[in-house]
Amino acid sequence: MDERVMDMEQSEELAAAERSRMDRKSRFAAFGTAFVSKGFTMYQVILLMFLIGAFFAPRFLTAVNLINIAAQVAVLGIVTIGLTFILLIGRLDLSLESTVGFAPMVAAMLMAKSSAGGFGVELPGWMGLVITMGIAALIGLFNAFLIVKVGVHPFITTLGMLVFLRGGVLVVSNGRSIYSPPDAYTYLGSARYFGIPFSVVFLILVAILIGILWQYHRYGRALYAVGGNEEAARAAGVNVDRIIFSAFIFASLLAGVGGIILTGRLDSVVTTQGDGLIFNCFAAAVIGGVSLGGGKGTMVGAMSGVILIGVINNLLTLAQVPSFWVQASTGAIIIVAAVLAAVASNRSSAVKTRT
Repeated sequence: MDERVMDMEQSEELAAAERSRMDRKSRFAAFGTAFVSKGFTMYQVILLMFLIGAFFAPRFLTAVNLINIAAQVAVLGIVTIGLTFILLIGRLDLSLESTVGFAPMVAAMLMAKSSAGGFGVELPGWMGLVITMGIAALIGLFNAFLIVKVGVHPFITTLGMLVFLRGGVLVVSNGRSIYSPPDAYTYLGSARYFGIPFSVVFLILVAILIGILWQYHRYGRALYAVGGNEEAARAAGVNVDRIIFSAFIFASLLAGVGGIILTGRLDSVVTTQGDGLIFNCFAAAVIGGVSLGGGKGTMVGAMSGVILIGVINNLLTLAQVPSFWVQASTGAIIIVAAVLAAVASNRSSAVKTRT
């Protein structure tokens, strides 16, 4: 009898230990899933890049260089957030990089004196800001109209707008750059506090506010719903057309802000401003786990892609790698990130099927 009682107690102890082990395993798995889904995966790679930089490039971890990286990614970060609005609803917008150049150029021409190549209107800096944001909003509105109301494919719409705006910059400016816009216009991209560029602080604030909007506000939930399953979103009462319109307008507005920051950094508006930026934005978004199919992505992930792109480009620059290799590295990063995303998606689908 005593032996039977002891066997039962041992069995209960073993069962309790097994339950405890499985509970720890499930908690660890849940943490791992949340770690990946919230976009923290790439921060391990960023840490590795920092260690590599510290070992091979002594100047990398200096305060001056780190501030320089932060200032350089401010524009990329702002425009990537705008692009993520579009990707979350399962669309794309190639014209954002041209908005970065076109909207500030029109404003600069209206602010500059005729002797400096402008129209001679000589508007104040604050009016230039209003005009830039107004033009950016109109570009996003027009893109959304063609996509939602006319039914043109987003790729064709935004590709056409990209080419049109690139040509528009040259037409408006007559092929000339505009230098030294008013201080009020360049403030966002040139101001510094305690040595820290204000554009970096601005990026952090925008990322926090929009990240909260995406994750906790019903508008953010609507973005994910439209990107995940548009028909289901309609059935649930989401005004899909309004969400698409707002996403394109927000994206263009942020591209306009990116153009203002870039103008402040350069203290000029050049005819090639923004060229090629959209590819870095796509790279940052894909690296950060934002799905090109819509309905998936976080601010934490998108910003990890932005930081990684900035760190890699800085390391290659410090290593005096030719510029064309820097561009090639961006393409390689996009391909690797896309492959990893596809592998992770396939594994996730396989797990769901088995369970």
